[in-house]
This record gives sequence, structure tokens and C-alpha cells, in this order.
Amino acid sequence: MPGIEDLPGLISRLEKVTIRLETSSKAQTFTPPNKEASLAASVKAFDEIVDGPLKIFLEKCSVISGDVKSMGAMLVKAFGAQRKFLIIASRAKKPSDSDLQTLLKETASSIEEIQSFREKNRRSDYFNHLSAISESIAALGWVAVAPAPSPFILEMNNAGQFYTNRVLKDWKEKSKVHVEWVKAWVETLSQLQVYVKENHTTGLEWNQSGADAIQVSKSDLSAPSAGPTGPPPPPPPPPPAPAPPPPPSTQPDAPASAEASSRSALLDSLNQGEDITKGLKKVTDAEKTHKNPELRASNVVQVKSKEEKAVSSSKPAIIQLDGKKWNVENVNGNPGTVIETEGTNQSVYIYRCNASTFHIKGKCNNIIVDSCKKTAILFESVVSSCEFINCQSVQMQVTGAVPTISVDKTDGCQMFLSTESLGTQLITAKSTEMNLLIPNGEEFVEHPVPEQFKTVIAGGKLETSPIEST
Repeated sequence: MPGIEDLPGLISRLEKVTIRLETSSKAQTFTPPNKEASLAASVKAFDEIVDGPLKIFLEKCSVISGDVKSMGAMLVKAFGAQRKFLIIASRAKKPSDSDLQTLLKETASSIEEIQSFREKNRRSDYFNHLSAISESIAALGWVAVAPAPSPFILEMNNAGQFYTNRVLKDWKEKSKVHVEWVKAWVETLSQLQVYVKENHTTGLEWNQSGADAIQVSKSDLSAPSAGPTGPPPPPPPPPPAPAPPPPPSTQPDAPASAEASSRSALLDSLNQGEDITKGLKKVTDAEKTHKNPELRASNVVQVKSKEEKAVSSSKPAIIQLDGKKWNVENVNGNPGTVIETEGTNQSVYIYRCNASTFHIKGKCNNIIVDSCKKTAILFESVVSSCEFINCQSVQMQVTGAVPTISVDKTDGCQMFLSTESLGTQLITAKSTEMNLLIPNGEEFVEHPVPEQFKTVIAGGKLETSPIEST
């Protein structure tokens, strides 16, 4: 064992070892590659929108709080899915239609989540705010529109204008932040339109010399794209010593934690006030014993199980030509379905579709949209009419001519006309929230369709005139 006289020598040796270890550690550190430098110019331009008006908009959502803040979090997911898709497009060649739908699934799910949130919160104090986003968020579907995606974003921006105007009307005298909220959202969509016009003028630009899109989507999109690389970095430093084992858990705390969680859940339920009854199941007439005496004998109400309901509601999507009629049924969350008609004797029937957009190419006989929700159609021309029946939150745009538009039992219908279709006639019955948007240069002027009427008796005949809301 060394004595006291050897202590200076030991200290000198330890200092030399320390210097050697520090020198080795510095040699093994290196700067990771610049990920931002590997992004395509179009993705960087999109990031400017996210870091600019969208960031301001999300800040206003947090200030307003409540349901608006919740929808702001959903918008973060939606724009994140859009950015991921743009990165894939910048690194991959154009995929097949089936692969394209797979790649767009995340964006479609985000859009559907936002629209469903609005429908579930119709009693919200900020319902107009939620509706403004829900009606215009379909603008992110521009990636599936060609050859002119930029006007599509303008149309969606105008579709939400009905509700943004309501927000301004209700809040401009009460709170300035709501006015700034509207301006930030409109500016976000306006800059998105400019971005698409400059970077994707005739449709989404793919990398013609890129890899397979599905394979790119499975790779690490945050890593730099493949390209010229420098010399490999030196090996990493030796791994650190293993962490000490975690202390043993204390079993007596578990019951106390569970009890506190249950108490907290109970208090949260009580604080809901009148909303606590939202989760209760509605009893239909078929389940009421006073209307069905046969139920009194067994004292048991027959209710379908969740599994049965799931099976009955999930029906396969159908897009097929049956003779001269296109049948489109049960399409859900598809923002880019294209139907190509081949003559004026063909018709299109769209039934029970949700959160989807249909582009009908060619001139057809007529188009019927039946029992659809959050569905938009873009078509060129029809011989007879375009009809909406039993729908909710639907939109249409015609680029050619349409003699007649019929709206029956529909709540929320935005109709964008072209200069060729200004002579169309509109027939409505039992419908609400209808707006005709007439082109004026590059903009659209919104005209609400009357919902209330006044009827008087004059000379033994009935005379009816619309009542304009003030």
C-alpha cells in the first residue's frame, strides 16, 4: 500500500489521466446534420405559414379558451398531418390512387375530428367559432384538387365567412380578441392560398425522381433526405454507467391514489351542471312500455349490443357505374374522390357519405346528393339539375352551367356558382342556412337564401314574400 511520500506522484498520474479523457471526449463530439437544410423549399414556405398567422391564431384560441382552445389543439394535428404529407411529396414520386388515399388518411381523420367536434358541441357558447373552422377546414383538401387547387382554398375560406361574420357581429363590441381571432384565421387561409398558387399552381408537386411514397411515409421524416454526405462521424463516446434500480413501490399508496382519482372524477361529473345528462341514452318510442304493451310482459327492453350496432353501421364504400347511373355510397373521410362521366345520359347518385369531397368530371345528366354530411361536390356542368336531399353541412361548386338547383330538408348548404350558371333557378323546401355565392372577379359575394316568409290574403288569393332578417 502506497505511503504518504507517494501521494504527489499519484496526484500527477491522476491529472494526466483526466486530461487524456477530456481530450478523447472532445474528439468524439460532432454536430448533427442540419435537418432544416434538408427540407424542400415548398415545405419551408409552408412552415412560414405555421410559424406566422397560424401561430398567432392558436395563441388567440388559448386566450379565448374553452371549446375554442380544444379545437385549436385539433388544428395543430391537422396542419401537422398536412406538413408530413408535403414532406412525403417532396421526397417521393406520385403514387397510385389507392396509395394516395392511404397517405391522405391522417389528414382526412383530422378534418373529420374537427367537424365532429363542432356537431357534438352545438350548445357551446362558441358554436359560431367552431362552425367557422369546421366549414373551412376542408381547405386542407387542396392536395387532392387539380388542376387549380388555389381557388378551392378561396371557396372554403368563403364557406366559413358566414360564421366568422357572426363572430364579428356578436363579439366586436365585447372583446377585441375575438376580432383578432377571426383576422388570424382568415389570414392563415389566405396565405395558404398564396402558398399553393406559388408552389403548387396546377396541383400538388411530387418529386419525379423520388422514391416510393409509401416507403417514404414509413421512414423517419424528421431525418434529412438522401443526398451527398460527408465523411462518417467518429464513434460515439462509451455508454454511461447503468442507472441504479428504481426504489421499490409502496403498495399502501395505491388504494389512496385510486380513492383520490375516484373522488376527483365524481367532482368533475358534478361540476358539469346540466351537461351531466348528455351521456344518458335516449329512449325511443319502440322501447317505451306505455306505447308497446307487449314489453310489459317480460319487463325487459331489448337493446342492441354495441357489437351489433357497430356491424350495422359500418357498411362498405361503393363507387360503381350501374348502367347509366353512378352509385356512390358510404364513402367516409375521403377528400379526393374523382368520378369521370362519359356522356350526358349518365347521372350521379351520392348517398350516405360523410366528410368527403367528390370531383365529377365531364357533363352529366343530373346529380343527387342524398342523406350526406359535411360533403362537398365540384362538377363541370349538368343537363337538368343538382339536388340535395336530407343533408347537413354540404357544399357545391359548378364551373360550367346548371339549370336548376334543388335543396330539400337540408341544414347548411353553400352553393358556389360560375359566370355561366348565373341564370340558374333555385328551389328550396324545409331547409336552413343556405347561401348562394356569386362570382365577382376573383372573389365571391355571399347571398343568404330566405328561410322565413310572409303570406297575406289579397283579393281571395295568397301572396307570399320573403322576410329579410335584420
